[in-house]
Amino acid sequence: TLFRSHKNYFSCYTFNMYSLQDLKTHLQEKHNLKINPNQEKDLRKIGYYHGYKGYRFVRKSNNPISFTNFSQVVALNDFDMQLKGLFYPNLMFIENALKNYVLEATLADSQSENLQEVFNKSLTYYKEFKTGTAAYKKEFKRKMDLQMKINSALIRDYMSGKEIETHFYENGREVPVWAAFESLSLGEFGTFFACSNKTIRLEVSELLKLPTNLNADGFLLKDIIFVLKDLRNAIAHNGIIFDTRFATSEAGKNIKTLLENELKIKQIDFNFIISYVALVCYILKQLDESKRIKSFVNEYQKIQKMTERLPVSQNLIFGTQDKSIAEKLHSLCK
Repeated sequence: TLFRSHKNYFSCYTFNMYSLQDLKTHLQEKHNLKINPNQEKDLRKIGYYHGYKGYRFVRKSNNPISFTNFSQVVALNDFDMQLKGLFYPNLMFIENALKNYVLEATLADSQSENLQEVFNKSLTYYKEFKTGTAAYKKEFKRKMDLQMKINSALIRDYMSGKEIETHFYENGREVPVWAAFESLSLGEFGTFFACSNKTIRLEVSELLKLPTNLNADGFLLKDIIFVLKDLRNAIAHNGIIFDTRFATSEAGKNIKTLLENELKIKQIDFNFIISYVALVCYILKQLDESKRIKSFVNEYQKIQKMTERLPVSQNLIFGTQDKSIAEKLHSLCK
């Protein structure tokens, strides 16, 4: 019975596809989607599951997009790709800058570049809890799990012939913390910062001029990193980003309050991509990168126009505050 119910459930999602013509026929007959002969190459390149199934709704399946022509599917695909191309270099710049800020504070705190000494001296957030408590054990485990992940990453990079790891290991030396940072994913970097002691957290917060009223414990940056991590991972794996369905880490109230207060913006809502634009702009502002902000916002508004002829409400995609927020972000460039 269970198997039959699952089979019936998935039956609406399955069909026999043996050729491009089968797929074209399926889209025309089952989805009323007109596909011209000159669009077959586009269909082959973007595919059915990623190119059509993934883009046929906004956020959830109860917000369908009523495509009538395959050119509309291609237009939404192109918009999403342009959006990923816009975010990616800025996220890479921010990731690199934040790693350097944290590395500087960590080296000053530990007075050592030895990775084990850094873990022993500086990644001691767990000590802020009473020994033996559930919180102490949880944070201690998080630190130890991170240490194992970093060691595994270093060995992986060494086995694949990465120059830095090869240099140190084959000269009988431990990989220093600054070199280990090159192997950290953004999520692992966020965990590293989360495991850091309060001195490091507050030092980095001061370097970034984060408001103290929202950051008494120094964890505001950790929350920012994990929000950006979801976006970065979606881009790196060619996930869909235009409607923020990629989010796994909910942006907390403190981040929304941060952007609303610091940027003088109302109704920040991370269900819409403009809030990620605002967050990236805020970090760039704290890094004194006004030229990047101007280019970023101008290009964002430019590529938005690619969606104007789609058979879906612009407010459903972008929200009602998009234009007003974008105009506020322009003021950061002055």
